[in-house]
Amino acid sequence: MRLWLCLLLTATLLTSCGTRSEKASPSPNNQTGNAPQAHSLDPYATNINDKEVMSDQERQEYLEQLVKKVPGVKGAHCVIMGKTAIVGIDVDSRLERARVGSIKYTVAEALRKDPHGAGAIVTADIDLNQRIAEIGKKIREGRPVSGFATELADIIGRIVPQIPNDTRPPEGNPKQMQIAPGDGGTRQNLR
Repeated sequence: MRLWLCLLLTATLLTSCGTRSEKASPSPNNQTGNAPQAHSLDPYATNINDKEVMSDQERQEYLEQLVKKVPGVKGAHCVIMGKTAIVGIDVDSRLERARVGSIKYTVAEALRKDPHGAGAIVTADIDLNQRIAEIGKKIREGRPVSGFATELADIIGRIVPQIPNDTRPPEGNPKQMQIAPGDGGTRQNLR
């Protein structure tokens, strides 16, 4: 009796598991394109209107042309390093510093709004712009990029100075005057 009950239960379980009419896992030929598809093995390549992949050289030229459209910019030089673009702009040397800052801000906003220029750093410094132009020229000539990593790091360091991680803001009032220990009662401004 137990044997018949076990066989009946097993047959019921086996037939109930196979009643679904849809396939458990659809074949790749029947998919409707919902899955993302990789187009490039380059992690830094960007898409132009989701149609074609933009190389670093094309991205460099694209960003230079985009920056040249900003009013007040006479020329632009760009170097791509990973996802970061370093952009140097040429402006009229007779412009006031405030006007140059305004142009630089406008360029940074234009690059920030464009998906290809999202990771861009902008400078209007003449020396840095010349260095960026020379690096770009050497890269186009096919020289190895690895030799420029230190120079690019120096340029980025000049544009965006870094604050050490272990620096902490002072506690309390920074202008508070306190007596330094062992100093004979002289006062120092502790910050």
